[in-house]
Amino acid sequence: MSAAPLAAWIEGIGFIAPGLPDWPSARAVLRGEQPYTAAPSVLPAPTLLPPAERRRASRVVKLSLALGLEAVAHAGADAATLATVFSASGADGHNCHALCEQLATDDRQISPTRFHNSVHNAAAGYWGIATGAMAPCQVLCAYDASFGAGLLDALAQVALARQPVLLIAYDSEYPEPLHAKRPVPDCAGVALLLTPERSPCTLAAIGAGATADAAESLADAELEALRTSIPALRALPLLQRLAAGDAGRVGLDYLAPMQLNVQVEPC
Repeated sequence: MSAAPLAAWIEGIGFIAPGLPDWPSARAVLRGEQPYTAAPSVLPAPTLLPPAERRRASRVVKLSLALGLEAVAHAGADAATLATVFSASGADGHNCHALCEQLATDDRQISPTRFHNSVHNAAAGYWGIATGAMAPCQVLCAYDASFGAGLLDALAQVALARQPVLLIAYDSEYPEPLHAKRPVPDCAGVALLLTPERSPCTLAAIGAGATADAAESLADAELEALRTSIPALRALPLLQRLAAGDAGRVGLDYLAPMQLNVQVEPC
């Protein structure tokens, strides 16, 4: 007998990708109401951070803050009360590049700011500073399966703790020469606010479990290229179904040979 899928309700969505600066613009493209136009990702200034931290904020920090805050605003929730799951296939690509450049010189002294921005949980730390959140926080990495791992972790927390959980899945590009080995084209990500109970703000019900079936691809070649080149955007087939308001199953990439079987029921 197979285990029942993990389930929750979606109350808020945040989104940033190349050419898609927020969830409303992405929703219109995913519905087919507007054509996709490629452009560099636009990252809002992290205005909630104190001035000193704002100056130090990397692209990853700006990205994750913008994603989470959009999802929270979409749901009308209080960011300070929310448990969080941060999931990314890598950390700050530009900071990693700068550290490697410094270590390749005769002066191998690393600045404290560069060092603390290099750790995988840096974005989660800046989130706590910006929002005042003191709730539990998980920080995950599962390479190209990082969105799926984050989704499963967030759903499990909702099921066990019966409290809302904010999932923030994101990725950033690396400069050359690292880019040749990890060719993520730009920064992008998605945030989902998941809750244990339905409310007037609920967008859809979601359930997820493992499957051997193949993951879904996107018919639009440019959007499919984003899905396959930026690990956080493995979420795009799910977001397309949410945008269209269609009920049904979505197959998402996970840890081969397993995939995720995600059931969506719009409200």
